[in-house]
Amino acid sequence: MQKKLFLLFSIFLAHTAHCQLVSDSVLIEGHYRTFHFLAPADKQASLLFVLHGSGGNGRGQRNGAEKLEAVAPNENILMVYPDGYKKYWNECRKTAQSAANMENINDNAFFQSMITYFEQKYAINPKKVFAVGTSGGGHMAYKLALTMPEQFRAITALIANLPDTNNMDCTEKRMAIPVMIVNGTADRTNPYAGGEVLTNGISLGFVRSTDRTFKYWSELAGYAGSPKMEALPDTDPTDGRTIDRYTYKEPGKPEVTLLKVLNGQHNSPRDIDVYLEAWAFFKRQMVE
Repeated sequence: MQKKLFLLFSIFLAHTAHCQLVSDSVLIEGHYRTFHFLAPADKQASLLFVLHGSGGNGRGQRNGAEKLEAVAPNENILMVYPDGYKKYWNECRKTAQSAANMENINDNAFFQSMITYFEQKYAINPKKVFAVGTSGGGHMAYKLALTMPEQFRAITALIANLPDTNNMDCTEKRMAIPVMIVNGTADRTNPYAGGEVLTNGISLGFVRSTDRTFKYWSELAGYAGSPKMEALPDTDPTDGRTIDRYTYKEPGKPEVTLLKVLNGQHNSPRDIDVYLEAWAFFKRQMVE
């Protein structure tokens, strides 16, 4: 009995040590920018940025990512939870009234510095850098794909549409990379059909529809015609939501996928774990 208790205690300590959150910062143009990550990780790990929504923070974004954290050691993922500037990102919405946008905070330099940090300290694989973002974090993921795509293997945007053309203030490199979008048709914050985004009492400007957002990335990747469509299993019939997956995928082209959550609101569907789904998408992009 005593040996069993000791074994269980040892397993608990090992799990706790592995899941310990480490915090650090980098100095970017006079601002110490903080981030939190799970270590240790083996060399040549995949680097995965998990981006919080508007008004949130990195530590809080761990809620909901527990299942991905559980598989991260076996999948050799180094998960990073960065903090936005005063809880917001300076993404591509020109009229956003957040301090990050109005002060024109250099978030590109922040992400570049974090990538360099993890290359130098943890020898991550620079060809396996990913970002998954929720809401405002989804907009930041879009910005990374638009403005520094050479640094990212793929991105996933959750409950976020691209800024409308008159609300876009990023210089687009127009380099195709794999993109997955997960949006709900009944989302009032990030309107599926496009429109103004209002959150935490401020306006973040107008966004395109999900269909236009999906079309932007698919056309950039060189696709035409209709995507492959499949209905995902309705694993939670009680939530009133179902999910259709639309996929463009051809040899030699980046995959572009939309998960259309029918009756989905500004939150995560219960039929899937969005982080595990994002990681499955990312893994497909690493197959040579």
